[in-house]
Amino acid sequence: MDEITIVNRELTAGEVERMDLGFEELALEEDLEIESSDRFSNVALKGNTFIGCSSGLGYKNGGNYSGWFFLTDLFVEKEYRSKGLGEKLLQKIEEQAIRVGVKHIWLWTSGDKALRFYERQDYKRFAEMENWYSDGSSRIGLRKNL
Repeated sequence: MDEITIVNRELTAGEVERMDLGFEELALEEDLEIESSDRFSNVALKGNTFIGCSSGLGYKNGGNYSGWFFLTDLFVEKEYRSKGLGEKLLQKIEEQAIRVGVKHIWLWTSGDKALRFYERQDYKRFAEMENWYSDGSSRIGLRKNL
């Protein structure tokens, strides 16, 4: 058998493709349906100007969405914050998730202002990674039952 070496470098496109296929093969060996995801997005505009968005991933196992939605992005331009737009964008993405059968939503966030915002929307902490950011603040995992 040839000697095996481990090399520190980026994966090639072909290697990423093989790895993904290997994970799919493993899932099938374990009688699991192949997981995929769909991105859900909402954009807030003032005229034609972007002022915010909500976006995330709905995961599917086979043809059905799993019970969880990952909110990847909720952003509002500074001058439009604290006016209810973030809440509307969040509510819109939650409604989309509910429509496809999702029962729970989760996200990562940080900072006192963001934490207070999500807690007002009934999100609960489920994880904390201390000293995640360069200023020593934590990355917080939040979740909500829809």
